[in-house]
Amino acid sequence: MATTAFVTGGSGFLGGQLIETLTAAGSVKVRALARSDAAAARVGERGAEPVAGDIHDRDALTIGMQGCDVVYHCAARLGQWGKLEPFFHDNVEGTQTVLDSAAGAGVARVVHVSTEAVLATGRPLVDVDETVPRPPNACRPYGYTKGLAEERVLAASRAGLHAVIVRPRFIWGRGDTTLLPQITEACRKGQFAWFGGGHYLTSTCHVRNVVTGMLAAARRGRAGGIYFLTDGPPVQFREMIGELVRSQGVEPPDRSIPLPLARALAASMELAWGVLRRPGEPPLTRSTIALGAVQVTVVDRLAREEIGYDPGVTRAAGIAELRADGSG
Repeated sequence: MATTAFVTGGSGFLGGQLIETLTAAGSVKVRALARSDAAAARVGERGAEPVAGDIHDRDALTIGMQGCDVVYHCAARLGQWGKLEPFFHDNVEGTQTVLDSAAGAGVARVVHVSTEAVLATGRPLVDVDETVPRPPNACRPYGYTKGLAEERVLAASRAGLHAVIVRPRFIWGRGDTTLLPQITEACRKGQFAWFGGGHYLTSTCHVRNVVTGMLAAARRGRAGGIYFLTDGPPVQFREMIGELVRSQGVEPPDRSIPLPLARALAASMELAWGVLRRPGEPPLTRSTIALGAVQVTVVDRLAREEIGYDPGVTRAAGIAELRADGSG
């Protein structure tokens, strides 16, 4: 285990859990990038030393990484809609700056957090593994730019940096401030509907299991290695989302729309938002369809066999935690 770690995205859902896990070990010091006073306060509360700056500030990164054994790059621009340029700036160019800074600071290892979205085109992904090539038309802007970021990580690895990629699918658990609150609120307002009934399979990965995989990748991941991370066997999408929402004391509706109609609605909404320049994301996007309306199952066999990945949080235990925190 590294004695000093540097974390980007430490004020977020995954990065925050990573900091808490590392600092709980007692023997690990953590420095975390913080681009605002609020972010600095959050990472400080979790036990990390804040480093002022962002992922485009090479000087701040290089100074903060001095003496670190490993860099965990969790920061990314998230979202299913928007212009490509800001996603490229943060997810690709920002990743390059992190990699360059790590190399300049002499960091031994870098663990880059990617996503199954780099493979998502709208067609089902059925039990895919790391040998499946990334398609050139991955869902934009998020999946596409995260795929380009992977290219930068692999190039850095070939140039001599020991960089490893992990791809968790469907991160969930206590502390989620995005996906679960959004779905729960949509259900409360009667704005939620299943796609084609929701009776398709999905892989998932509890946030603490993602952290377990990241730590395993830092210890034993091979340079240039890519590892999918999951909770284990897949689960029916409708069952998983239903349990998550019920843990918050809300009953999901039974309403469903056919997948072909959902695809048409997503395309027309994106067109309308683009032409009319409406603020925020459309209620439905093609990326949403690609990641949440068809089967997306990945295989984590390589992570288990090569880096000893052993997820310790079951879905039942994770749901129970959410239920205890919520009103369900």
